[in-house]
Amino acid sequence: MSEEAVIKHCSPTLAGIKTGNLFSCDCPSRAALKQEIRSLNRALNPKGIRVLLMRTSEKRGLVYFYRPQRLSQDLAAAEAKEILQSRGYSCRSTEACLKELVKKCRKAEEFPHEIGLFLSYPCTDVKGFIEHRGSNCKCLGCWKVYGDDHSAEKQFAKYKRCTEIYKKRWSQGASLQQLAVGS
Repeated sequence: MSEEAVIKHCSPTLAGIKTGNLFSCDCPSRAALKQEIRSLNRALNPKGIRVLLMRTSEKRGLVYFYRPQRLSQDLAAAEAKEILQSRGYSCRSTEACLKELVKKCRKAEEFPHEIGLFLSYPCTDVKGFIEHRGSNCKCLGCWKVYGDDHSAEKQFAKYKRCTEIYKKRWSQGASLQQLAVGS
């Protein structure tokens, strides 16, 4: 996985303004991708960021960059717990929820749409997406919006601006470790 891909897909998480980002990358070798993730974790864990391999297929890997402290806060919300419990999560800990999410991602069945809760999407929008099966949203940006579209559009713009700034700083020589804001 290239640093450029990390910057393109994970800048808001690196900047500390988003709980997590998920992206797909080339995976010519599962062992090589796992080694890259170990290396990223060594560099980014001190900044409060973890990297987790969610699943691999023949040539692709699904990678989750996240801030554990923020994720614990997000998943502690009553509405988030309600959604997760309705989808079969025990909610006894953040780690238990992550393990369940990884398990669901690795199954070949329907994608676990509750994943939005792990990516800073508003509970209202995650619930709306699940209930409406992805149809009838108010607007579309980083996610499908079923609740407050004005607030969501502001977030989309904030994430876009952050990514533009991080791409520029990276192109000027800043490393991922330098770009990652500590928590």
